[in-house]
Amino acid sequence: MFYSLEQKQRGNKELAAGHFTAAVRYYTAALALTPSNPPLLSNRALAYIKLESYGLAIQDASRAITTDPTFAKAFYRRGTANFALQKAKLARKDFRQVCKLKPKDRDARAKLAECEKAVREAAFAMAIESEETLPLSSIFDADKIGIDAGGGGYDGPHPGVELLEDMEAEKELFNVGALPMEFVMASIKHMEAQKLVHKRYIARLLIACQHYFASLPSLISIPTPTTKITVCGDTHGQFYDVLNIWKINGYPSATNPYLFNGDFVDRGSFSLEVIVSYLLLKLACPEGIFLLRGNHETRNMNKIYGFEGEVRHKYDDKIFQLFLEVFCHLPLAATIGGEIFITHGGLPTEGEVTLEDIKNIKRGREPPESGLMSDLLWSDPQPFNGRSPSKRGVGYAFGPDITDAFLKRNGLKLLVRSHEVKDEGYLVEHGGKTITVFSAPNYCDSMENKGAFIQFDQNLDKKFVQFEAVSHPDVRPMAYAAGMGGLFA
Repeated sequence: MFYSLEQKQRGNKELAAGHFTAAVRYYTAALALTPSNPPLLSNRALAYIKLESYGLAIQDASRAITTDPTFAKAFYRRGTANFALQKAKLARKDFRQVCKLKPKDRDARAKLAECEKAVREAAFAMAIESEETLPLSSIFDADKIGIDAGGGGYDGPHPGVELLEDMEAEKELFNVGALPMEFVMASIKHMEAQKLVHKRYIARLLIACQHYFASLPSLISIPTPTTKITVCGDTHGQFYDVLNIWKINGYPSATNPYLFNGDFVDRGSFSLEVIVSYLLLKLACPEGIFLLRGNHETRNMNKIYGFEGEVRHKYDDKIFQLFLEVFCHLPLAATIGGEIFITHGGLPTEGEVTLEDIKNIKRGREPPESGLMSDLLWSDPQPFNGRSPSKRGVGYAFGPDITDAFLKRNGLKLLVRSHEVKDEGYLVEHGGKTITVFSAPNYCDSMENKGAFIQFDQNLDKKFVQFEAVSHPDVRPMAYAAGMGGLFA
């Protein structure tokens, strides 16, 4: 029992320090001696929630509840995990139980109110789903947003040499391939100084990008590079680390192309600067940067992990809604040179899925709970053959046999995915046929991991480049998360 207590205390220390994987390890060691201990199960559930392993968190919390139905923290943890999985009704049920067990707990009542709100919003969304509603991008009039460039007004860059009075001429500058690179670089520099690009230009950017991405298939084909192409994993709002990638490896261009593999936003509190930089570069030089959707380019993740709050703080709700439209039209996967398959999460585990099936996935929507889109955004590899329920509670874990079969069926040689923090910034699995790359070093200012990116040359030979985190302005991760988001900070 002493050993169990010691391991629990070590786990608590690691959890408080933000070392969630280490915390899980210590709690697991303690549970080996006391396998039904509710506090231990509840603490490990919290560590799993921090790691976004919501399925495992629900398992632990449910075991704790079975052992002690009066243990309020277990209901709290399970409610938290269910909310993250967009199961607001189940979360509401758990937080109602917390409020029964702890009637004076203000925090539990606040979380219950968030759940009630989410249930109402979901019901409203279903009620209007059948109605023909125009997307905001088709009716938003950016022309009406004035710019005061006088003394004390907006001092940032303009897409023209100076502020344009001709709205049509300004709008045309936001066509794909027409945006001046001088404006892009000046905007990135402006944001580096913690200043905002004007709302009118952001609106034009988002509307143009929504139209452009909607014209693309769900699977894009990138030709073999003439020199190299760089593939980056999650960057999660770590803008100053993104700038460091470009300092190390050069800015995106037609001769130095990049692919960013989803999860551009959330967690880090400079998410807006990250995604705006990517989109500006995309409009200026479409062959220089390619963007794929991650599981965090979704409404529910943005609500929990900070991007929604950040955009509303820096701009407003309409700009956030325009971002959501862009996210819903991002491609889901890419091939490079017809040999490398890239997607954010992983592979589908059912059926004889082909590249053509992936190319034809219907987008323009939030991801469903299951199916091809969900698998591509959420799944993770496992070391043994077959498929298993995901530790995340969404998607599946897929084994090396599934990877082999998918690659062989589609004439491919390699899977590159992201979605998971790795100590060294990358991990090679499945006999060298699956690579995970993660490009957010010292993730959430606490994980102490390296970041990495992959360079593929003209022969599609790969080179891993690792890098450390750089300093950033004193704004903590998830500073803009509110409501239920506070559970995940």
